[in-house]
Amino acid sequence: MAGFFHFDKDKQSSDDSVSDICMKLSAIPLRGDMGREIAGIVLKYSPKDLKQMRVNFSGKIDSFPADYKKELENTIAAFLDGTYQAIRLMNQQGSFATMQDPVSLLARDYWAMVREQCSTGSEQEKRLRLLKYLLSGFCMFVQEIPGHPVGMPFPGGDKVSFIDGIYYCPVRTKANDVDAALCPFCPAKQTPEIGYLKPPVKGSKHRKQEYIKNIYDYHHFNG
Repeated sequence: MAGFFHFDKDKQSSDDSVSDICMKLSAIPLRGDMGREIAGIVLKYSPKDLKQMRVNFSGKIDSFPADYKKELENTIAAFLDGTYQAIRLMNQQGSFATMQDPVSLLARDYWAMVREQCSTGSEQEKRLRLLKYLLSGFCMFVQEIPGHPVGMPFPGGDKVSFIDGIYYCPVRTKANDVDAALCPFCPAKQTPEIGYLKPPVKGSKHRKQEYIKNIYDYHHFNG
């Protein structure tokens, strides 16, 4: 698919199609190599593309309550810009060369899903859809953090959180039947259902055992 990307006038166009890109990414075994490959693609997009993604997202949630809509917009804007800048900075600093551990085994299925999801629509729609998945894939398989950012709000007030070195998501196990969901590939754990209780921060082994016992005694009772 010639001209899939839109470059500045002084840059050449790319002949890589979505299918080619996804097949190439699915065959990469190391996190650093995947980071470098994603960077080479993502950095061909412009800030205007990120802006358009924000506009498109805002339109999709236009019917949401104003306060919730604003919080979502701010969270997604920070995620898009922050991830793009992280990719740019890591690429400039040569950070990918030190990331020699294997990519998650889930990556192959993820890129197969992306290939399918980006197979329809106009060229511009596919470009921006691919960018969304590239940014999320970078988070999950290169940085090994959730595809939805910490602080991402969900209906009901629950958010993606980071507690004692573990990422938690309130919908981690609830969207696995959605074809385009990030959940089956995300490193986050499901937020505990029991009132979304938080474990003690930097607690001792005894303190953590006490926390677990309290959950069992007071929130799993059968009487």
